[in-house]
Amino acid sequence: MKMTKPVEAGCGAAILDAQGRILLIQRLKEPEAGAWGLPGGKVDFGERAQDTARREIREELGIEIELTGLACIAQTIDAGDGRHWVAPVYSAQILSGEPQILEPDKHGGWGWFALDALPGHLTSPVRDWLASRRRA
Repeated sequence: MKMTKPVEAGCGAAILDAQGRILLIQRLKEPEAGAWGLPGGKVDFGERAQDTARREIREELGIEIELTGLACIAQTIDAGDGRHWVAPVYSAQILSGEPQILEPDKHGGWGWFALDALPGHLTSPVRDWLASRRRA
């Protein structure tokens, strides 16, 4: 009998500013520790993914966002934690607040990055989001 693990649900947001730069945070924990990724997190049972994205980003960065559409579906398969994550990635913009790291045990920093000057080590959801933009 084959042993299986459940697929887990997460979500994130590709937040762009008026200059077209993307907001990324550096992950300190697995999956993909050390990589720069989209803010977001794990969907709790009974919580809509859109609500999770707004909640997680408020908790991580202290900002309120508006989701403007579904950008892509990202998958992270065993990127250091032995798990398979499926995550909708939403397009978003900041409604209020200035980003700041509110969970320093989880995130090493944040920054706005031009799409032609991204950090070298990106999470798979960022790479999936970039690929979806090239296909559009």
